[in-house]
Amino acid sequence: MRFNSFEELLRYRAAAEPDRTALYDEKHSLSCRELLELVQTRAESLRASGKSCLGVLTDGSLNCVVEIFAANIAGLQTVLLDENLPEAVLRGLIAYTDVDTLWGDEELCGELVGNLTAGVKDGKGKILFFTSGTTERSKAVVLTDYSLCQSAWNGSAMLPLTPEDKLLCMLPLNHVFGFVCGLLWGLSCGAEVALGRGARHYLDDCAFFKPTAISAVPRLIAFLLQQRALNQELKLVLIGAGDCPPQILQAVTAQGIRVSFGYGLTETSSGVAISTKGDPYAMEVCPDDVITIAEDGEILIAAPTCIMQGYYKWPEQTEAVLRHGILSTGDLGRFDENGRLHITGRKKDILVLGDGTKIFLPEYEGALMKALGHMELAVILRDDSPVLVCSGAVEGCPDRTAVLQKLQPLMEELPRGQQLRDVILIQDPLPRTANGKIKRWELQQKAGILK
Repeated sequence: MRFNSFEELLRYRAAAEPDRTALYDEKHSLSCRELLELVQTRAESLRASGKSCLGVLTDGSLNCVVEIFAANIAGLQTVLLDENLPEAVLRGLIAYTDVDTLWGDEELCGELVGNLTAGVKDGKGKILFFTSGTTERSKAVVLTDYSLCQSAWNGSAMLPLTPEDKLLCMLPLNHVFGFVCGLLWGLSCGAEVALGRGARHYLDDCAFFKPTAISAVPRLIAFLLQQRALNQELKLVLIGAGDCPPQILQAVTAQGIRVSFGYGLTETSSGVAISTKGDPYAMEVCPDDVITIAEDGEILIAAPTCIMQGYYKWPEQTEAVLRHGILSTGDLGRFDENGRLHITGRKKDILVLGDGTKIFLPEYEGALMKALGHMELAVILRDDSPVLVCSGAVEGCPDRTAVLQKLQPLMEELPRGQQLRDVILIQDPLPRTANGKIKRWELQQKAGILK
C-alpha cells in the first residue's frame, strides 16, 4: 500500500492491526499501536522543545527509529548521522546541516554539543542523508518522508512482502538503502521488522531472529555466506548499494534462497530498478520511475515521487546533476531486448566499496598528493579495499611502509573502510588516456599482478 508520510503509515498500521508486532529487537517488541503511541508522545516533547533540527546519531535501536519518526512528525528537520564517524567529521557535518539538538549516545552527544547551531526556519519534513564522502563536507541529500515512503512503495510493488514475513534490518539507518529497504519496506507491507544488534552480531543475528527476508550490501552477504550464517527460514535476499560478484549471487541461490539485485542512489531515495526473476543483473524499472540512456551511455533518471530536493546548501552541485527533474547519475548502463536495465560501469571518478561506501577520487587523491608531495599516484580497488599506486620514488619514503607511515595522520581522520590497505610502488608511468585521465582498469589489472 502507498503511504504519503510516516504519520499516515503508522496510523494506518495502528488502526488496521493494533496488536500486531511492528518492530522488535532482542529484548523488546512494539505493536503497531504501541509504536504509534510512543512516536506521538515523543513528537509532542520535541515540539515543546522549540528546536528545529535534530541530528540523530543512529544506533539502529527501537528508540532510534522512534526518534526519527517523531522528529519528522513534530516538524523538525532530521539529519541522520553515522555515530562511528570520527568526532572531527561529525562536528563538521553538524555545523553544515544546522543541527541545534542531538539524539544518541550521551557521552558522544556531550562531546559534540559545542558544535550545535541556531537551527533552521524551513526544515519541516526534510530528512538529510549523507553521500559517503571522505571529509566533513560530504554532500547532504535532502529527502522527505514523502519521497522515502514512495520509494518503499516502489520497491514493494516490485518485490512485495507479506504479513507473514519477518524482515531483518542489519544495515545502518543513516544509509538510505538501510532505511528504506531494511525498515520502511517491511513496515509498508505489514511485515514484522527485526532490528539487528549491529556488526558484532552479524554472525548470529540470522539464527537469533530467523528472518524470511533481509536486505544486504555485497560485502555483508559475502561474509554471511563465508561463515554459513544464513538461517533456514530465509527465503529472500535483496542486495544493493554496490557491485556484487556473480559467485556471491550463485552461492545464495544454491541454498534455495531467492536473490534480487537493486540499483538506486541516495538522490532517488534508494532503489529505482530491481531484478525480480531470472538474471539478477537484469533489472526492471520501478513503477514511478523513468530511466533513459544518454548517448554516452550514462543512466538518466526521472523519479518525480522519489527524487531529492537537492544537496543541502549546495545549489551549484544540485544544478550539476539535476536539471528539469532529470538526474544524471554518473553511472553507465544499457537496456536489453526485454527492456531490463544492466549496469555496465561508472562515468564518475568514484570507487564504490562492497558496503556501499563511496570514495570520491579527485578529493581523496588530492589529499594524498598534498600529504606526500607526490603527484603521480592513483587509488584503485583491490579485494574491495582502497589501494594506493605511486609511480616513481616518493621523497623521504624508501618503501611502502614509509609511505603508509607518512599518510597515517590523514588515514586516522577517515572511517576505517576508507583507509588505504596497501601501497604499491611502481617505476612505470601511470597508464593514461590521450587527454591525460588515468586508465584505472588497466592500472587495476597491473596492481593485481603485482599483488
